Parts: sequence; C-alpha cells; structure tokens
Amino acid sequence: MAIVKPFRGLRPTKDIAKDLACLPYDVMNSEEAAQMAEGKDCSLLHITRAEIDCPAGTDVHSEEVYEKSVSNFNLWQEKGWLKQDEEAKFYIYAQTMDGRTQYGIVANAACEDYKTGVIKKHELTRPDKEEDRMILTRYTKANLEPVFFSYKAVPEIDAIVENIVKNEEATYDFVAEDGFGHHFWPVNDAATNKELEELFATKVPATYVADGHHRTAAAARIGDEFAAKNPNHTGDEEYNYFMAVHFPDNQLKIIDYNRVVKDLNGMTAEEFLAKLEGTFEVECMGEEIYKPAKLHEFSMYLEGKWYKMNAKEGTYDDKDPIGVLDVTILSNHVLDNLLDIKDLRTTTRAEFVGGIRGLGELKKRVDNGDMKAAFALYAVSMQQLIDIADTGNIMPPKTTWFEPKLRSGLLIHKLD
Repeated sequence: MAIVKPFRGLRPTKDIAKDLACLPYDVMNSEEAAQMAEGKDCSLLHITRAEIDCPAGTDVHSEEVYEKSVSNFNLWQEKGWLKQDEEAKFYIYAQTMDGRTQYGIVANAACEDYKTGVIKKHELTRPDKEEDRMILTRYTKANLEPVFFSYKAVPEIDAIVENIVKNEEATYDFVAEDGFGHHFWPVNDAATNKELEELFATKVPATYVADGHHRTAAAARIGDEFAAKNPNHTGDEEYNYFMAVHFPDNQLKIIDYNRVVKDLNGMTAEEFLAKLEGTFEVECMGEEIYKPAKLHEFSMYLEGKWYKMNAKEGTYDDKDPIGVLDVTILSNHVLDNLLDIKDLRTTTRAEFVGGIRGLGELKKRVDNGDMKAAFALYAVSMQQLIDIADTGNIMPPKTTWFEPKLRSGLLIHKLD
C-alpha cells in the first residue's frame, strides 16, 4: 500500500499567496521568469529561478545562482512571507479550469515507494534533467515545488474532501493571470488527518506519477544522498519523503499532445495522401479546423485543408497497452514508415505542440511555412495511463499533457 503522510507545510501568508505562487520552473526560460516576477518582490521565482536576481548572462547552473536561491529562501522566511505550520497535516489543493474543478490532497510521498514501484511511472527520465533539481534541493534542503500524482479514487477520501470544501472557507482562493482558479484548505482536525492517512494506507495500493517524473526521481535520489550522510539515519527523517499533490483519477483530464512535421520525406502532398490510404480511411474535411472525436481517429492539416484519418482495423492492438495508443499508431504508420522519422526524442524534423494551445496553433505553424503538415490526436485517457504504469510499460515521448499546471509556492516541504 502507498505511504502518504501529513507534514508541517511551509506556506505563504494569505495576503501574498497570489503574488508568491508561480508556475513550475520548467515551463519558462529565464527571460520569461523575469517578466513573470516583475513587480512581485515575493514571487517564488526569485527562489526557483534565482538567475533572475543575478547579473545578466549568469549560468543558470552556476553556484552563484544556487546560493542566491538559498539566500532568497532564507530571506522569505525571515520576512515572514513563508511560515511553517506547527502541526503536521494534510492540505487540499483544488484547481478550476473551464468551469471544471479537480481536488487534490497535498501530502508526503515516500522515497521508498518510488524505489519499490508502489509509486508507478510511465515515462523515462534523464539523469542530467534530474541533476539540476537535485542540486537546488540539496542547497535549499526543501521540496520547493510539488509533483503531480494520481490514485484510483476512493469514495471515503472523496467524502472527506467534499465535507471540508463545502463547510470551510478556503485559506487561499484566487484566479491566476492565466485565468485558472486555485483554492487551498489546510486539514486542521487531528482526527481527520489520522483518518486520511489510514485510508491511503488501506485503500490505495499504488500512486501514479502524472506530471513530474524528473522531480520525483530527483527526490528519491536526494533521500538516498541525505541518508548516506546521516550516521544516525532511522528512516523517519523528512528527507525520506517528498511533496506531491494526489488527485483521484476520475477527476483528471489529459489534454492531447500533437505533432508537426517539417517535410513529407520527398513526397508530394498527393503522393503522401495516397500512401496514408493504405493504413487509414482518409476524408477531406475542408478548411474548417477538425478535431478528432474518438480513439484511433486523427486529424491532419496539409496544404490548407483538414483531413479526418481513421486507423484501419489490424493496424493496432487494443490488447497491448502501448499498441493501443494513438501516438503509437501515428509513430509507426506515419512518422516512421512513411516519413522515416525514427526517434522522436532526437529528430529535428518533427516537433510537439501541447493541446492547450489549440489546433489553431497547428494551422498557424503550417500556414507560415514553418512546418509542412500537422497531426492532431485524440487525448490519452487516465485508464490508459494507469494500464501502462501497472504493466511496467513506458509511454512514447510527449504523450500526455496535464493542465492546469500546479502552482508552486502555496506549500513547501522542508527536509531538515
């Protein structure tokens, strides 16, 4: 069963929560971070992207930047912008997007669960990407940003969350500049905290990394590193755990992750369409944007027109958790077989476009001559993600896009 524990959160005062909270470090570059933090002296970006407070041109991975992160982190606590709760507790963090709200529980996840596979993953990680967050965690001795987890919904947990959000005023409640709502409740009742911990321990056999595979891997490695340096290590220290927001699977919606290609591998548009008909039923839908409506249905934008493409039976395997994915069908039968694009991780001939940007972005990339063709996919389901993680498989790159992103800064977990 999953170990999911309450902890003493370090969090902002109510009056500055909106300005202190920010998007995750990895969805922006240094220039964008500086713009986002402009006029917000208390923004957590001064800690997670501290290069914005260093001289222009400073290497973002330099010791100077990490030391500035520590300096700012300590200063935020000295100023009282961040205060630690006296008692360990769970926290409820809800997000609203397009009129739909999802309710997660912020808690400590166990490094040991990641190593034993109780925390299940569906993506590969790269050690170099893990290293940067490891260094920042090593310097600050804190999980500054949560990772995004899911679990199979438990009615008893849902009932507790519903009771709190209906009967208690949110401590933080604001709409961010991107239009998404963020709502936050500490679970202050000791008996309720104990009940939640017991429910996770008895009703949740596994949790799933939805977004944040590199931060999760880095947290587990940091736990091992801190343990090795502690001659009195017991296994109960805070560094044995890391902060995650746990959302029930039935509340999450995965957004499509689409592809654009720079060329047709020497073929004309007519030749390419003819080749596609060997694997797909292809229908021209005209100039109006067409969005796939079901699994195994794709849309393609090529030379000013949209096409509906339905994969023919026999071109996929619904019994194979990887073979059933539309990204697999597209990769195998179009990108690989027809366009000779073998490795999406390294190719320079194809790019990914998150569905949050809309299919209009695909049209724009082709119309401006940047790309030759665009492919829109039907979004992966949470059940498909869980099936892949449960069977120990790994999704193809850039398969899932979760939105809205978790705001960093509403809660921090100190490791010492």
